[in-house]
Amino acid sequence: MAVFDSLSSKLQDITQRMRGKSRVTEKDLKDMMKEIRIALLEADVHYQVVKDLTKEISEKAKGADVMESLTPGQQIVKIVHESLVDILGTDDNKIHFNPSGFTVIMLYGLQGSGKTTTSAKLARHLKNSGKKPFLVSVDTHRPAAQKQLEVLAHTIDIPCYINPEEKDATKIAKEGLDKARYLMRDVLIVDTAGRMTIDDELMDELKALAQVVKPDEKLLIVDAMIGQEAVNVAKSFEDEIGLDGFIMTKLDGDARGGAALSIYKMTQKPIKFIATGEKVDALEPFYPDRMASRILGMGDVLTLIEKASRDLDEDKARKSLEKIQSNRFTLDDMLEQMEEVQKMGPIKDLLGMLPGVNSQQLAGVDIDEKQIDRTKAIIKSMTPTERSNTKLLNASRRKRIAQGSGTTVQDVNKLVKQYEQSLQLMNKMGLSGNKKGKKGKKRRRGFPGFPFPF
Repeated sequence: MAVFDSLSSKLQDITQRMRGKSRVTEKDLKDMMKEIRIALLEADVHYQVVKDLTKEISEKAKGADVMESLTPGQQIVKIVHESLVDILGTDDNKIHFNPSGFTVIMLYGLQGSGKTTTSAKLARHLKNSGKKPFLVSVDTHRPAAQKQLEVLAHTIDIPCYINPEEKDATKIAKEGLDKARYLMRDVLIVDTAGRMTIDDELMDELKALAQVVKPDEKLLIVDAMIGQEAVNVAKSFEDEIGLDGFIMTKLDGDARGGAALSIYKMTQKPIKFIATGEKVDALEPFYPDRMASRILGMGDVLTLIEKASRDLDEDKARKSLEKIQSNRFTLDDMLEQMEEVQKMGPIKDLLGMLPGVNSQQLAGVDIDEKQIDRTKAIIKSMTPTERSNTKLLNASRRKRIAQGSGTTVQDVNKLVKQYEQSLQLMNKMGLSGNKKGKKGKKRRRGFPGFPFPF
């Protein structure tokens, strides 16, 4: 995750040095705490949070359980992980739905925090979770704000109510509430107006809106790019109107991550979701333990599994396995698998969720996401017969395919070579059906994933 790259790299370097130690001295601990303190402050983590965290790690690391352990270095890494989880939040980070069957969620935030886009992202997430969300924009201050939400709602096929002619936000809210109930929706998401700064006029309007719609969840959209200032913004909203949690946006940017690591500890309100991109599907629930693992390079297998379960077509995966095992895997199947993997998001993000793959390793890896699209273009420029039998691809055919896909003949040659080498590799691994094990039986193994040419 881009926002934590710098901090993650430093913490991983620190913990990696400690991990292999069979004996830890007082000087080792003192040096480690100094490095952790500097790394956190450079990441723009709130000073009080840094102070509390380093004190907690230091006290636990000096305990008898660590100093007398056979693996003290690993024990210290465990302590750092647990302490990170503590400052990131608790497990109570889910949306609390009203038992009546109708839940109102109000979204607040400063202008530019991504509030309107996040409203659509949250609606899509709830829809995929089996809910029936309804969107309403009560932003009467920013030009075209309501129209923006309407366009986003249309792209995700979720009903939305706007009234650009009305200048009273409370009237729009009441109309949207009535419309949602009439259509028998079970979640109303209210996109409120933002400001460049917090002022009394904004707070008075938000209080009036709350009186009308009576929200069950009041969530503040926090821009990760503003660093420690996020804590001050959160405290202001909490003091004026009360909050139930946060949605952290722009975690794919070049921010230093201090906001995410400070806001729970300073407010005791959980981060409920994080936005990791601009697209409407780039929203995921926030899990403190998983985030701590990712920061320390321990991977996030659970999120990876959830992404695969949600985005990949199980029937297509099973058919691909059957074709591989019967030695019938073609470029058509390869194309289909590429499109399936693309649904899960950027390849670099997926690699970052694997245990043992740290940010330093990924920093030196240049993954060209566009190469996937170029590869797809090459395959789509072939005829069905050519895709099923690459031996037909003579020089003239390859030239035609290169021209049709906007690539070069060398690119076509490279793809075909990699595809054929991959088939040979699967044969050697016993994935395809033409390898025999003991007693002449065909060996069948699970398919770990096709080695794509990118």
